[in-house]
Amino acid sequence: MATNGCHHLTVPEIALSSGDARKIPVLGLGTAADPPVDSETIQNAVFHAIEQGYRHFDTAALYNSEHALGEAIAKAIDHGLIKSRAELFITSKLWCSDAHAEHVLPAIQKSLRMLNMEYLDLYLIHWPVSAKPGNYEYPIKEKDFIPMDFKSVWKAMEDCQKRGLTKAIGVSNFSCKKLSDVLAIASIPPSVNEVEVNPCWQQKKLRDFCKDNGILVVAYASLGSFGTFYGTNRVMESEVLKEIAQARGKTVPQVSLRWAYEQGIGVLVKSFNKERMKQNLELFSWELTKEESNKISSIPQTRACLGKDYTSPYGPYKTIDELWDGEL
Repeated sequence: MATNGCHHLTVPEIALSSGDARKIPVLGLGTAADPPVDSETIQNAVFHAIEQGYRHFDTAALYNSEHALGEAIAKAIDHGLIKSRAELFITSKLWCSDAHAEHVLPAIQKSLRMLNMEYLDLYLIHWPVSAKPGNYEYPIKEKDFIPMDFKSVWKAMEDCQKRGLTKAIGVSNFSCKKLSDVLAIASIPPSVNEVEVNPCWQQKKLRDFCKDNGILVVAYASLGSFGTFYGTNRVMESEVLKEIAQARGKTVPQVSLRWAYEQGIGVLVKSFNKERMKQNLELFSWELTKEESNKISSIPQTRACLGKDYTSPYGPYKTIDELWDGEL
């Protein structure tokens, strides 16, 4: 069935502090492709990932990958790779144009229809800003940005969890300050904050804040990020990481992912290449030495995913400094 000796590879899991989600597998496959790919490519990638042992998949209304993900899961069940959808952990996200109290419920219902599922394991607010309802577009037009009413939107998210449409709720791209704003009004606190974390943007302050508040950090752009979105190869080209990888007979991605895993966070990888997917899973059987971890700690830090497209002279955040509350 599964090839490459990955047949029994079990990915470790972390319990979420709120919600009744089963534990979240620490390694997940992201399905945002940049540049976009056809749905067959996503389907094949997800099918191979399930075959190799991946059990956590991350999608979003914006990615146009929900339907393909759902199809791949149905195929995996048909082929006996898994017995049911219950063996998987599925995350999707609320897009900015749906981030209005009255649009949250229809948005999650639409995602569930696309996925052909009855529930999500985790539903996240994609960015801390709303946009004029009705348009699914990226980038969002400058004039379409609207401040998010955290209180009413979060209440609607809580309602989705109470209705059993998602087992847990959380946010993505939230700074410490914006998380504090949500925590102040939440009756169900966010269980996850999905943000950029990698050896070149380690987010120590945010990770500490999340840990203190029982919020799990899940890292995207865990290998820096390629593609037209942000286009940076700093992780892949880091001399420190290359040196460690060479000394240990590992790849730079394996070293980066192992580092993230040792920080106690969740990690998303986005390779649709079968061999690399397999390599990315090979991070649980070895450890970084104290000296190697210290070297990684001293890598110069810069944010790659600046979120410039979420700033606007007409919107709530005029600059990236305001978007991240100075956490640059």
